[in-house]
Amino acid sequence: ALITYGLTVEPTSSYWDAGEYISTSAKLQVGHPPGAPFYQMMGAIFALFASDNESIAIAVNFLSVVSSAFVILFLFWSTTLFLQKIFNKNNFSNSLNIILSASIGALAFMFSDSFWFSAVEAEVYAMSSFFTAIVVWAAFKWELVEDEAEANRWILFIAYLVGLSIGVHLLNLVTLPALAILYYFKKEA
Repeated sequence: ALITYGLTVEPTSSYWDAGEYISTSAKLQVGHPPGAPFYQMMGAIFALFASDNESIAIAVNFLSVVSSAFVILFLFWSTTLFLQKIFNKNNFSNSLNIILSASIGALAFMFSDSFWFSAVEAEVYAMSSFFTAIVVWAAFKWELVEDEAEANRWILFIAYLVGLSIGVHLLNLVTLPALAILYYFKKEA
């Protein structure tokens, strides 16, 4: 995913909010409301790697490339955790089927039109998808933990990620009902 998106990244700005995100990230200015302060701080870090002013746009665009590559990674890991719950027999055939199914699912999402467009330009949706993917993965990992103290660490990690994600986009809040259902069924079962 990183190679695919890296080869197809936008070299400059797109014709919508991407230019604003690039300029506000490079100079740490205030973007349009409600703003995306965490995204702009991360964009400023990526802008530091630009060799000159001409390459700031592609450097900030690479924030979406890296975020999107991690989305695909966490999507693959979440799918394998989910499929392991369905196919609880631990043999080679099931393991191979789980890995192949998760790979096909992750690759299908990687090459989907709308995700690919957000993966190669400086928009908040790639990083927001990253936070959604890592929160879902962490929730699945939390569900597997039996030790209460270690499980509480996963809950704190999830809460921290949801808090950070609000500094990017409010989209991650849609994971909260799913997390509540997962929590309910783990504690009731």
